[in-house]
Formats: sequence, structure tokens, C-alpha cells
Amino acid sequence: QVQLVESGGGLVQAGGSLRLSCAASGSRFRLDGMGWYRQAPGDPRELVAHITSGGSTNYAASVKGRFTISRDNAKDTVYLEMNSLKPEDTAVYYCNARYFGHMYWGQGSQVTVSS
Repeated sequence: QVQLVESGGGLVQAGGSLRLSCAASGSRFRLDGMGWYRQAPGDPRELVAHITSGGSTNYAASVKGRFTISRDNAKDTVYLEMNSLKPEDTAVYYCNARYFGHMYWGQGSQVTVSS
């Protein structure tokens, strides 16, 4: 059973930066794809960024150029560096990992961007 624990959310002013981390435990082998999703009140959960086990990345159009996803396979940790934050980035952010065909989710981290 893979467990994902997130950290790094919080309150920041527009234009500021935050870094989210998500540490995985319980896997014997390298995790497959890992990603970050977010969900604002009343909205569906949406993909923010994804990174494969080999390091290939893709981003939602709304965050491209501002957010950077990375992973440290030795630590089973995925990061999301968020720069030039906007009020519309306010949401609960969830990390996600795929392992042997199963999807696992973190507990969620609140990110609030004030204008």
C-alpha cells in the first residue's frame, strides 16, 4: 500500500511562490507517473502537472511557464514549484502516483493566493 504525504501549502500574495512536496512510502519499486491535481470549490478536480518515471513532464495550459514539477526517485518524492501565483490558483492541491496500475492520492494541501 502506497501512502502519499504532502507538505508546503499555505497563504501567499499574488505574484508570490510556494513549493509543494509529496513523499511516498510503502513502494518496493519505482513509482510510475506522479502528478499534481487541484480542486477549487464547486469545480472538478483538474490535472496541474504530471511527470513520468523517466522525467518527462506535461502541464495544464493555465500553469505552463509558471509551475515546475520535478521528482527525486531516490526519495520517492515529487515537487511542485509554483511561481507568479494568481488568485485563480487557489485550490486544494493533491499529489497522485500510479503504482502497478493503481492510483494513490495524497491528503490534499490548501493553497490560497490573495489578491
